[in-house]
Amino acid sequence: MKFSIERAVLLKAVAQAQSVVERRNTIPILANVLIEAEGDDVHFRATDLDIEVVDKAPAKVERAGATTVSAVTLNEIVRKLPDGALVTLSEDGASGRLTIEAGRSNFSLATLPKEDFPVMASSEYAANFSAPAPVLRRLFDKSKFAISTEETRYYLNGVYMHVAESDGGKVLRCVATDGHRLARIDAELPEGAADMAGVIVPRKTVGELRKLLDDDEMKIAVSVSETKIRFATPDIVLTSKVIDGTFPDYTRVIPQGNTRKLELDASEFAKAVDRVATVSSERSRAVKLSLDEDRLILSVNAPDSGAAEEELAVAYGDERLEIGFNAKYLLEIASQVDRENAVFLFNSSGDPTLMREGNDTSAIYVVMPMRV
Repeated sequence: MKFSIERAVLLKAVAQAQSVVERRNTIPILANVLIEAEGDDVHFRATDLDIEVVDKAPAKVERAGATTVSAVTLNEIVRKLPDGALVTLSEDGASGRLTIEAGRSNFSLATLPKEDFPVMASSEYAANFSAPAPVLRRLFDKSKFAISTEETRYYLNGVYMHVAESDGGKVLRCVATDGHRLARIDAELPEGAADMAGVIVPRKTVGELRKLLDDDEMKIAVSVSETKIRFATPDIVLTSKVIDGTFPDYTRVIPQGNTRKLELDASEFAKAVDRVATVSSERSRAVKLSLDEDRLILSVNAPDSGAAEEELAVAYGDERLEIGFNAKYLLEIASQVDRENAVFLFNSSGDPTLMREGNDTSAIYVVMPMRV
C-alpha cells in the first residue's frame, strides 16, 4: 500500500478516528485505525465495538492495500507535521511497518494485520431519512447537558430520540434527563422518519456526532434500527449501537399547571447566578431566588465562606415566591437560550420549574428545586 495525501485532509480523518478509540482497552487491535487505500480514496475506520466511524478522504493512491496502525500515535505525528505538507504513507508487507514521510521527516510505525480488525455488522435499518445539520445540531446540543452520568440508571446515559405528538402534529423529539433536570427539544419531522423506533443515543455517540454537524449546508442521512443508529455525510459514516433499555415516561415530569410567570434576560440572569455562586460551598452550590413584583433577588448564604446577593429587574406579577436551585443547573439551562428572554414558570417552592425561550415551546427545560 502506498498513497500521498494532504496533511490537513489526513489530520481531519485521523483526529475523528482516534477520538472513537478507547485509550484503555485490553484488545490491542482496538487501539488501531484501519487504513484502506483504493481508487482515488482512502478510508480510515476506527471502532470501540459500540461505535464505528469511517472517514473517506481523497488521496493519490499508488498501490492499493490496507493495514492497521495506532490511531493515537498517527494522530500525534500528523498533528506535529508542518501545515501544507504532503504526507506519503507506505506499507511494506514483509516488514510489517508503516512508513510516514513528509518533507525531511520520516517515521516508521508497527502495524497489526488488517484481518484482525473488527468490522461492525451491518444492520437492516427500518427507518431512513435525512435532516439538515443545523436541525440535528440543535436537537442534540440543547439536550445533551441533561444526560445522566450515573452508571446504575444506564438508560439515562444518552439522548432519547423519537417521534412524538405535539400541538402542531408529529415532531422529531430529543429528550435527556438525569432526574434533577430535563431537556425536551422538538424539530419538524423529516420525511421518512414517521416509522422510526424510539432509540437512546449514547453520550459518547452524541459527542462524536457533533463533529459531523458543523457544516450548515450539509444534509445528514440518518438510519435507525432497534439496535443501531447511523449518521452519514458524503465523507463520514458514524454507526453506533443504541442503549438497550426503556427510557422512562418523561411526560409525567413536565409540569402542566405552573402559572407563576417570570420573564427575564437570559444572559444577564446567567451572569448574575455565576457571580453570586462564587461564594457558595462547592458541594451544594444552592442559589435562592426571591421573587416579588418585577424584582428578583438572587442570594447565596454559605456560613463557612460568605454570602452574596444581587438584584435583577424582571417581569413578574404574581405573589411572592422563594425557591432554591443548584447554581450549575441554572447556568446550564440559561446558556441554552438563543434569544434574549427566558420564561420561567413556577408553581411552588417544592415543585419542578419549567423554563422555555419566550413563547417558543419547541425547547422546554425542567429543573427540580433545592431546599435553601
